[in-house]
Amino acid sequence: MVKLLIVDDEMDIREFAANFFRKRKIDTVTAASGEEALSILEKEKADLVLLDIMMDGIDGIETLRRIRQRDKDVKVIMVTGRKPSDEDSFEKCRELGVADYIHKPLQLEELERIVLNELSKKEERV
Repeated sequence: MVKLLIVDDEMDIREFAANFFRKRKIDTVTAASGEEALSILEKEKADLVLLDIMMDGIDGIETLRRIRQRDKDVKVIMVTGRKPSDEDSFEKCRELGVADYIHKPLQLEELERIVLNELSKKEERV
């Protein structure tokens, strides 16, 4: 069974996305911070991580960097409220091998399409 980790410091967004994917029978775990996400990933493997860029504590880019130090293969989709032209964070994320981006406010059709597409790629390789 595939596992999805959702990392966002906004509880309503995190729980909304988690419930959305649980209804689709996807094993979903949530984390409220980069630190919590890293702790979860030490104990269990995720197939896909939905990772918010802007968070208190360590931000999404630093969390991504630390995830990559441990696991080069896990797929990561960045969640952002910014446009690519706003800053160089998109380039940093590309260098760290993100699979895709999802923009806030979350649109369910886009979220479902991108996440299910990445998870189906994972299942094809198994």
